[in-house]
Amino acid sequence: MTNDSKNIRFDLAIIASWIEPGSRVLGLGCGDGELLHYLKKHRRTRETGIEIVESRVAACIEKGLSVIQGDINEEIGDYADNTFDYVILSQTLQQVYSPRELILNMLRIGRRSIVSFPNFGHWPVRMQLLLRGRAPITPQLPYQWYDTPNIRVLSIRDFREFAARVGFRIIREAAINTDRRQDKTGNYVAFLPNLRATYGIFLIGR
Repeated sequence: MTNDSKNIRFDLAIIASWIEPGSRVLGLGCGDGELLHYLKKHRRTRETGIEIVESRVAACIEKGLSVIQGDINEEIGDYADNTFDYVILSQTLQQVYSPRELILNMLRIGRRSIVSFPNFGHWPVRMQLLLRGRAPITPQLPYQWYDTPNIRVLSIRDFREFAARVGFRIIREAAINTDRRQDKTGNYVAFLPNLRATYGIFLIGR
């Protein structure tokens, strides 16, 4: 990663480093466009985004990004096969009702896809469940059980098993820990990643 990548979240900088310059990229649930804007500026990508929250779409448009407002589960079906080089689903999988269908659609319309999510197998999560017997709250999962947008919980190990069951390839993966300062810095986790990492990031293909 370059020095410029320090201006974005650590996990997004890793994703950006996996994108080939000049690629066609679709960002699903792209938020305020932080990653797409970085890719457009530093990797010269041709970007498209889908975001459901109107204020975030407006923020993307202010950055000069091509983003539409809509539900990713519905909008993704409108794209033809192999429209994009990369389809990115960053920290949104845990909020998706039909992850299998969405990921298969991502792999249909994109040559490669990148998926990242908070790791529910992280040891503080396990300890809160074990010692307190309550739904865990962490910097990566900061919500109370009754107001969380997350409808699923999964670990790095879960995703690997999901890939084998659904039948897509894991081409590359990164398990990472991030700090508490807006996740701007962090480190890779090689030893016991399912226990010690806060996030999992996967590059997948058909």
